Amino acid sequence: MSESPAVPVAVCQFAPTDSRADNLERITELVADAAARGARLIVLPEYSSYFVNPMDDSLAAHAETLDGDFVTTLTGLAAEYGVVIVAGLVEAADGHRVRNTVVALRGDGILAVYRKQHLYDAFGQTESDWIEPGELGEAATFDLGGLRFGLMTCYDLRFPEVARTLVDAEADVLVVPAEWVRGPLKEHHWTVLLAARAIENTVYVVSADHPAPIGVGHSQIVDPQGVVIAGVGTAEGIAVAAVERAAIDRVRAVNPSLRARRYAVVPR
Repeated sequence: MSESPAVPVAVCQFAPTDSRADNLERITELVADAAARGARLIVLPEYSSYFVNPMDDSLAAHAETLDGDFVTTLTGLAAEYGVVIVAGLVEAADGHRVRNTVVALRGDGILAVYRKQHLYDAFGQTESDWIEPGELGEAATFDLGGLRFGLMTCYDLRFPEVARTLVDAEADVLVVPAEWVRGPLKEHHWTVLLAARAIENTVYVVSADHPAPIGVGHSQIVDPQGVVIAGVGTAEGIAVAAVERAAIDRVRAVNPSLRARRYAVVPR
C-alpha cells in the first residue's frame, strides 16, 4: 500500500449575509481559528462571498471576478497561514445571471475553479433564474499532501455522475461547499447523500454548509466507509479531522468496487 502523511482538514460552517465586508471579516476569523487547530485545508460554504434569501437582482450587483476582493483576500489569508482555502463565491458573468463558483486557493494563487453544473431548480426553488450553469468539461481538482481533492457543490451531490467524474480524475477526497436549504427530510437527504458518495466511490467527502435556520447545517468529514469522523451541528462552528491515503487503500483492498464497475460516465 502507498503511504502519505495525513492532511488535517477543517469544515467551517457559517451564515454568509448580504454584506461582503462582514462575510470577509467572519471568514478571516474562521480561517485563523481553523489554522490554529492545525488544518492544512479549510473549506467554507457555497455563496461565502454574498448571500440573500430569496435570491434577487442584488446577486449580479455584488458579483465579483476571480481577481476581485474576495479571491484576493482569501489568497492573502492562505499565504498568511500556509493553508489551502476552498470557498464558494458569486462570480460575475455576462447578462443578468451570475455564476455559482467554487475556488481552491493557495498563497500563490488559484489552484482550481469549479462552476456549479446542476442548478437548484427543485423543492420550489429556481436557482437558474439567477445563476447560469457551468460548462461541462475537465474535472476541477488540486493536489495537497499526496492526495487529490475534487470540487463540486450542493445540488451536485444528488447526481452521482459528478462524483464519479472526479474519481475518474483520481480524486481521493470530494469537497462539497453547500447551502443545503432546510425542508422536509432535507437533513436526512444531506447526510445520506454525503455518506453514499463516500461509500460508492471509496473516498472521503468533506462538506461545509450554512447553519440553521436557512441551511440544515451538519457540515461533515466522512471517511471512505461512510462514517462521519468529524462534524458540526446546526449552529456555526468548525470541525477538523485528518484524511489519509492509508485509510483509502485499506477500504479499497476490502471493497474494490471502483475496479469492478462496468459503466463509464458520459456527458449529455
